[in-house]
Amino acid sequence: MVYNKPASLEPTLFYTRSRIRQADREEVFRQRGCVVWLTGLSGSGKTTIIRILEVKLHFLRHICYTLDGDNLRHGLNSDLGFSAADREENIRRAGEVSALFADAGLITLCAFISPFRSDREKIRRIVTPERFVEVYVNAPLAVCERRDPKGLYRRARAGEIVDFTGVTSPYEPPEHPQVELRTDREIPEESAEKVIAHLKEHGFVQL
Repeated sequence: MVYNKPASLEPTLFYTRSRIRQADREEVFRQRGCVVWLTGLSGSGKTTIIRILEVKLHFLRHICYTLDGDNLRHGLNSDLGFSAADREENIRRAGEVSALFADAGLITLCAFISPFRSDREKIRRIVTPERFVEVYVNAPLAVCERRDPKGLYRRARAGEIVDFTGVTSPYEPPEHPQVELRTDREIPEESAEKVIAHLKEHGFVQL
């Protein structure tokens, strides 16, 4: 499946910019818009950490919103399957939406397996590197498979799911993530605090 823009429409498309600058919104919000992209195997703890992170940021009076891979497949990406092309498009759409949120001054929290470095690098370019925070939720496959909260590893091992990341499809870990969380060694609250500490250190959130 190819998702190229129809050539016949391109001459009629014009990018409209808001009269309110990103910096103006950020001054009101007391934060810098960014995309916090959690990547890791299924069962590594991405969703658990991002839920805690969202609550902690909210109570610090910061404007944030979570984009979860499963949630997007119920709506925006409901037309996509799990072929290689569809999975790539799933990540591309999520990246485009997260970039819009960041441009609006929001701290956008994203939880996607996003197994391929090339896809994550495309999102980094869409968002702009200085506003993209790649968080590697690192847990060994054996630990993720033992947790198996959705029963997906069991189904993959039984041959019911093809191209399952970590079993029959590769996962390419980040080479230089901004934050690495070892969720086999730390509790989710500790992981969330590490992310917040990075956001504070780099000026995305203010006290």
